[in-house]
Amino acid sequence: MSVAIVTDSTAYLPQSVVDAHGIHVVPLHVVIAGTEFSEGVDVTTAEVATALRAFKPVSTSRPSPHAFLDAYEKAAADGADAIVSVHISAEMSSTIESAHLAAAHSPVPVKVVDSRSLGMAMGYAVVSAAELAASGASLDDVAAQARSRAQAATVVFYVDTLEHLRRGGRIGAASALLGSAFAIKPILGLSDGSIEPLERVRTSSRALARLEELAFAASEAAGPEGVDVAVHHLDSAARADTLADRLAERLGEPASVQVVELGAVVGAHVGPGTLAVAVSPRPAVAPAAATGS
Repeated sequence: MSVAIVTDSTAYLPQSVVDAHGIHVVPLHVVIAGTEFSEGVDVTTAEVATALRAFKPVSTSRPSPHAFLDAYEKAAADGADAIVSVHISAEMSSTIESAHLAAAHSPVPVKVVDSRSLGMAMGYAVVSAAELAASGASLDDVAAQARSRAQAATVVFYVDTLEHLRRGGRIGAASALLGSAFAIKPILGLSDGSIEPLERVRTSSRALARLEELAFAASEAAGPEGVDVAVHHLDSAARADTLADRLAERLGEPASVQVVELGAVVGAHVGPGTLAVAVSPRPAVAPAAATGS
């Protein structure tokens, strides 16, 4: 059986990885001051960061069902017998609803997987699914691979302010921190697809240190196959590079650590200065790391 993989732009996979595995990516949309753009196509993260700093209105929207159906039809035309479609947590976006609507009209069977995550925590799962699919695995097995690896990942992050999450309605239980937001630097995490508060620290340097410790602990708890780690950032490349270097030094082989800039859609909700770490334990039969090399 030939199983194709479809995901959305919030996986933030390097283009070289997308091309190497024949992954179909459906972009989400970001609206800046009334003008709509497609993530990864005609808007940059720098433009989003600039708009946010200038207090311009920035919002996001899901892809249409038609956009997903186009992707499914293209995969089928390219020879796919079935499709696994892996997407950002339903708690964070209604993207998966569009995927389900399109799947009902797809020319080949589609398994839609809610990753309960986003960013490279989802991206690594997408790559594992693509590699298993390339080995000739069944539709159910490929979907199970994507789901299990995504759900095994740990995501922790720091934001300079909770305001962007509050405006976008993505703050969840972390809203309890809003009253003291000016006095603390929040460390947040993803729990079953939702944002949850983890810790409060007083300075951004302390936040960086705690991200390192939390990511290191999650990596140490992984199995013998090792982990893939992505350090995400929005408009904070120097701090991301520092954090990635420290994690790479501490983890050593066979861990893989890379820096991946957040895209426009997630960036619009977390704001400039955000740092995040996705720690993804490799499956028992370890696929190659999703690197841009």
